[in-house]
Amino acid sequence: MSRSLNRGVQKIEVVLKWDPSELGRPPHDLDIVAATYKADSPSNRPAYLVHFDSRSPDGTIILERESRTGQGFGADEVMKLELDRLNADYVRVIVGVVIQQREGRRTFADISRPTVRVLEGLAELTASDFTEAPGSTAATIAEFTRDELGKWDFHPAFRAFDADPQEFTEEMGGI
Repeated sequence: MSRSLNRGVQKIEVVLKWDPSELGRPPHDLDIVAATYKADSPSNRPAYLVHFDSRSPDGTIILERESRTGQGFGADEVMKLELDRLNADYVRVIVGVVIQQREGRRTFADISRPTVRVLEGLAELTASDFTEAPGSTAATIAEFTRDELGKWDFHPAFRAFDADPQEFTEEMGGI
């Protein structure tokens, strides 16, 4: 059996930043969301989601830093994905960003300087400032798929949505 020397992507970091809302205005709250899909259902409802206050059952996808305001220095949210350790039953992972809508409808145009970066080590796989989706409330940013040899591949997957957080998690994996 021939094996490829290409290991594919293995350890991923998703970094989200935004500036706090203006003084006296309700805070902006953006969230990184990862959805996992099994081989028997690669585009329907996710097998599980990782977002604020959660992690994958096996600890391979973890939200390490979570902000509800965008205040502070450095990254506001950081999610780590260890695809090389993810159970073989999972063949697809979609990562996205959603704006919480508690204080009324907000879009990416309402958020000051939002940026997201997807990294493997020091290499930037993709990045966005959401200018391609100013009227949207959520967007997918990356897709990772596992091939038949178990290697994970990265695909840029920017797709804008006008959905609340619950609807977004139900629709984000649709093809």
